[in-house]
Amino acid sequence: MKIIWLGHGAFRFEIGNEVLLVDPWITGNPSIRDDQVAQAITGTTAIFISHGHGDHTGDAARLSGELGVKVYTIVELANYWKSKGVDAQGFNKGGTITLDGVAVTMVSASHSSSMPTENGPIYGGTEAGFMIAGEGKTIYFSGDTDVMADMMVFEELHHPQIGILSAGGHFTMDMARATYAAKRFFNFETVIPCHYRTFPMLEQNADKMKEGLPGVQVIEPEVLQAIEL
Repeated sequence: MKIIWLGHGAFRFEIGNEVLLVDPWITGNPSIRDDQVAQAITGTTAIFISHGHGDHTGDAARLSGELGVKVYTIVELANYWKSKGVDAQGFNKGGTITLDGVAVTMVSASHSSSMPTENGPIYGGTEAGFMIAGEGKTIYFSGDTDVMADMMVFEELHHPQIGILSAGGHFTMDMARATYAAKRFFNFETVIPCHYRTFPMLEQNADKMKEGLPGVQVIEPEVLQAIEL
């Protein structure tokens, strides 16, 4: 599989026979250049959205139309997008979307969620993360979250080898809290921090995580540089 960071909380996953975009915030994302966008989205087969905030919903509706692919997200967001003509399918915590060679299960997160519209923010359902399983491995994509005791259950049910953890602080866990979560609740082989470096107020490196997780491969991602696992 290939895990490809698109900056902030946005990722491209090439797994099984699918190319998944998760939280594809492209327009206005300072981490990705205009000349990188085509490479980021080419071949996409499905889009998954963790919650309604604009730095995660981003370009999902537009890309769905341009690429001819479905958006999968929590029911309230899906219903809103469907009312606007977007090809969207809702599911909820504990539910699984099974595609060609990959299964995506929605799990809880601890954050907030609203959807920006031309008339102001609207209720966006609740925030979520995903377990992405394929090619004999499982990825825990935390989405925007703080540490939760639920993470113990996630480990017991899904046994993810790879953790993609929000770790920038201010809006989500910081590096210390994400490191605590990884150490306390999971048995990761690999951890990839995200939702950091985008703005000065966020954490700018993963030094604390590397120091705090001896024996775990901590990979600081670079935009469009594939991490192959």
